[in-house]
Amino acid sequence: MRLFIDGDAFPNLLKPIILRSIERLALETFVVANKKISIGDSKFVSYLIVEQGADEADHKIVEMAEEGDLIITADIPLADRIISKNAHAIDHRGELYSVDNIKQYLAMRNLMESIRESGENTRGPKPFSQKDAQEFANQLNSFLTKVFK
Repeated sequence: MRLFIDGDAFPNLLKPIILRSIERLALETFVVANKKISIGDSKFVSYLIVEQGADEADHKIVEMAEEGDLIITADIPLADRIISKNAHAIDHRGELYSVDNIKQYLAMRNLMESIRESGENTRGPKPFSQKDAQEFANQLNSFLTKVFK
């Protein structure tokens, strides 16, 4: 299993959490973004900078990801594409996307996008908190424990 991090908008609170897991498990990791993003120094982490443009990092992650890999992303369409490759996706707030729930998340995202496009003012996501970071850490630890038994 390899780890891919969608570096665009990756919360700073998660960087030390993810880096500890990478080091502890010697987990080959790719941070993919359209600008330099650092989660810290590790011989297990490679940084890939893609061209500017919407979804360029997502396309690169999908191109590289294989069955069983784990992708950290808050991008629901990317998570959907990853799930279809039999890989795994966890969002920044600790949600583990799966074949059982990804279509529901995608439908809700598309509905909210349609509402915004119609001119309705919707609230964005709540600010990222320490509680969100803890939920992420718990989910990541649970997932990695199952994989690396």
